[in-house]
Formats: sequence, structure tokens, C-alpha cells
Amino acid sequence: MTLRSISLGLLLSTALPFAALAQASGTITVYTSQPNDQMAAVVEAFNADHPEITVEVFRSGTTELMSKLEAEYAAGAPQADIMLIADTLAMTQLKDQDRLLAYADAPLDGIPAALVDPDKTFFGTKLLTTGIIYNTDLVKTAPTKWADLSTPEAAAQTIMPSPLYSGAAVVHVGTMVQQPDFGWEYFETLADNGAVAGQGNGTVLEAVARGEKAYGMIVEYMAMNAKAKGSPVDFVFPEEGVSTITQPVAIIAGSDNVEAAKVFVDWQLGQAAQEQSVAQGYFPILEGMTPPEGYPDPATIKVLEADPAKMLADDQANKQEFADLFGG
Repeated sequence: MTLRSISLGLLLSTALPFAALAQASGTITVYTSQPNDQMAAVVEAFNADHPEITVEVFRSGTTELMSKLEAEYAAGAPQADIMLIADTLAMTQLKDQDRLLAYADAPLDGIPAALVDPDKTFFGTKLLTTGIIYNTDLVKTAPTKWADLSTPEAAAQTIMPSPLYSGAAVVHVGTMVQQPDFGWEYFETLADNGAVAGQGNGTVLEAVARGEKAYGMIVEYMAMNAKAKGSPVDFVFPEEGVSTITQPVAIIAGSDNVEAAKVFVDWQLGQAAQEQSVAQGYFPILEGMTPPEGYPDPATIKVLEADPAKMLADDQANKQEFADLFGG
């Protein structure tokens, strides 16, 4: 499977309900794992198109966001209107708990069906992959494979994000342990040889960019953006394949401003937001759009296949196994 094959397929399209949403206004609260600087730009661009809607943002790692929302539901007062996180499994969990609002009329023209929940409760907004970042001052021969990180010399200089904090790491670890050539043996070897876990992908970027570690596992856009800004890092799409996430967006059941929340979802799925995503270093979801400068043709990227139902069922066990190996 290639990255392009994920972003192609039968397209679903519906008409944008302009009339229904024309009067939307007021305030919405977005819970997100997207970096603060990027989210500030998202809000600014959204408000350029929709100044009548005020967007408040609470940003943290997916695990903390899920815990916060769980506590709010337990108190009978969810505060979020929108969830925008890099974790399809967490979204599926929320859906299974009846905590997402189905949005049957979401504008899906040009968006592959593979990125859309069949029940229209959440929608992928961008494509992200996890691969290898390395410090170009410290590493003279670039790694090409995940296996390259497991040697004693490399593992001792490797950092990764933790699934106890990062949604992208949940998917990456869950994907890797389903691969016959890796499994938990791969992570056990990394731990035995001195690899460490930080929190989110940001901690990985900081450690490698500062030269505290030579290698890391990270979502591609962080590494590519840092490289473009002159940081001594580069990024590798490993030969064995990459894990993928789609950063879905969803409306929280219990939102007190559903119409404004729908406007935000519509905007996220539209051309303006997708152009901004490319500018921020993400693979776009809309067909026909060119990926960011310096990114490979999606058709050349191999994707590691995994069973999402098994990943969800094994989620807590995977987190415990990871914590046993790397702490947390």
C-alpha cells in the first residue's frame, strides 16, 4: 500500500448547507493536539473567513485531552465543541461512547472515503506519517530503515514520543507491533540498547535538533519544517514503511453551538484550510493538490498496514507494555 492509495478511492460528496449555517455565530471551543503556533494560524485564517465566530483553543497531548473530556462528561458538562486530534483510535473511542455528533451533510467533495468515518462523526483533515529524524551534525550516514535504529550504537542515541502522551505515537506503536518483522521485540531491543521516550513529538524534535540525541521517531512535518528553517536535521521515510494518521476533526455531542461548530468543520475540509495545511508542511487530503515543497510523491511512500480494530482493542495493553519498557 502507498500513501497515495490511502488518499484515493471512491469519493463521497454532499452539498454544503449554506442556508442552514448562514446564521452561525458566537463562540466555539476547540480541543486540539496541533502545535500552538499552527493552531493560532488556523484560527486567524478561519476568522478571516468567519469573523462572526470566536474560537477558543485548549491545546495538549491527545491523552490529556481525552482525560479532560472524560472528566467533563462525568461532571455532566463537556466544555469542548470541536475535537481536532492526531488520533483516529481516540476518535473511534469517542464515537463508540456516543460522544461525537454525526454530521451527515459535511462537505466531502474531493475527500477520499478512506478518510471519512462511515457514520460521518469524524473526518480526516490532513495526512501525517511517522518516520526517522536525525541530526545532520552528528550522523554522517543517514539511516534508511527502522532496523537501523535498533543497533546498540544508534539506539543509545534514539528518542521517541510516548503513546502515553501522543496520539500519533499511539498509532505508530500500535502499527509497529502488528508487523511480523517488528512486534514488541523491536521495542524491547530499543529499550535494552538505551533508547528513551519523551512526551510528544515536540520533545523528540527538540532533543535531536539540539544534539542531545542523534535520532528520533517523529511525524514528518515537524522534522521537515525544522529543516526548512535551518535546523541541523533531516527526515527519512523508512524503506519498510511508515505509519499514518489523518488528524480527524469532530463535533462533540453536547456542544452548545452546533451550527458554528459545523462551520468550523466545513472550513477544515475546504480549499482554504487545505492550502494552509500544505503551507504548514502537511500532506493535503484533497485530490489533485501538490504536497509541500521537498516532500516526496505520495506514490513512492510505503505505508505499514495495520488493523485499526485490533489496535483499539489492544490500546491499553500497548500503553502498559510501552510504559513497562520505557517508563511513563
